[in-house]
Amino acid sequence: MERENGTPLPLAFDGVVLHQRLSDALPVLAGRVLERLVDHVPVYDTMPAEQLRGEIRRVVEQGIGSFAAMLRTGRLPTENDLLALRQSAAKRAEEGVPVEAVVRAYHVGAQECLRQMLGHATAGDLEHVQAVTVLVLQFLERMTVTVVAGFFAERQAVLGEEQSARQALLTALVEGADAAVTAAHWGLDVPPCYLVLDLALGAHPDEALDGVSPVIAGKRKLRRIRVELDRHVDGTVLSALSGDGGLALVPCRTAPDQVTEQDWARVAAALTHMRRVAGVDVTAGAAAAAPDDVPDAVALAQEVRRVAAASERPPGLYRLPDVLLEYQLMRPGPARDELARLVRPLTARPELLDTVRAYLRCGLSRRSAARELCVHPNTVDYRLRRAAEITGLDVTSGPDALRVRAAVSALDAAEGAIGTSPSAAR
Repeated sequence: MERENGTPLPLAFDGVVLHQRLSDALPVLAGRVLERLVDHVPVYDTMPAEQLRGEIRRVVEQGIGSFAAMLRTGRLPTENDLLALRQSAAKRAEEGVPVEAVVRAYHVGAQECLRQMLGHATAGDLEHVQAVTVLVLQFLERMTVTVVAGFFAERQAVLGEEQSARQALLTALVEGADAAVTAAHWGLDVPPCYLVLDLALGAHPDEALDGVSPVIAGKRKLRRIRVELDRHVDGTVLSALSGDGGLALVPCRTAPDQVTEQDWARVAAALTHMRRVAGVDVTAGAAAAAPDDVPDAVALAQEVRRVAAASERPPGLYRLPDVLLEYQLMRPGPARDELARLVRPLTARPELLDTVRAYLRCGLSRRSAARELCVHPNTVDYRLRRAAEITGLDVTSGPDALRVRAAVSALDAAEGAIGTSPSAAR
């Protein structure tokens, strides 16, 4: 006699039906499964003994019972039959148990059940051994789908709540609201200091590639940025990022005036990892601030990042001391306007202004500037002479070089409206 799926009925080893063997051995078998879980799935070894003897043992017994019922009927368990296992997986997600540990636990249990049954098989039971093996695989498939679905449904809910909490605290900090009240409401910790990062992200080549969705490529870039930021920072990072950049608040366990160069070096290293993994340029303006001072630090970090970009600094982490001269030169006022006026005539000759910029950027090296501009060094010399004739300032002369550098910075500020934020000067 056969079941509907073609397996023989009843399934038995050595003349004893298997579902009865499992039912009779349930207490001992459940104990063996628990022992193997503790030995082979490390996270279960860290659970309280009461939880193992109580809840986890009941889940093991329910799993064995479901498998025994399948052996008796030949029918795979329904979602309703596996509801307890799904709920258990959701609890493990809530407790922070990794999904791989949860799935492995069920496989360990199935292996122990199979080992228990095969120990009674004889040479004449080959057909039933094959049928049982197929049923075990089918059961594992159904169970794994159910368990993973329950796990990730709960994990998604937890992540949604965590994200809401982070965004609420970020908003309170940036808007100058009482962050302590918001943090207490969501059960979050407020550190004594935040390292405020205003980030600019370059475009990934995939975002402009024909046949590739720029939306998907952009989200992939952002996911990598967030993962690297969380991976290399100790604590909960608060961030609001889009495809071209955004804001990140990195927690720091010291007061703002006690932040060390090592602290900043760790953040700079995180940016380097982000740049390498995401495959894009990453530039950040940075400032340290107590929670109540985050709004001003956000404005300052943004200004520092914009000054670094306007002065053509390479990607990386910049604080106010790193761009002090350029920052001051770019402050609005009569002095900045007068400096910008010195080189403004060169805007009518872009090739001359670009050459002056390259010459300054390359440390006053005509050969380096020529390589960067892909022209002959003699062309650089000619253009610099023409720029001197037009402006009256010779960038190749020591006394004039600093003045030209300051004038170009002032021009960049005036043309790019850098330094217009009132709070940035505080």
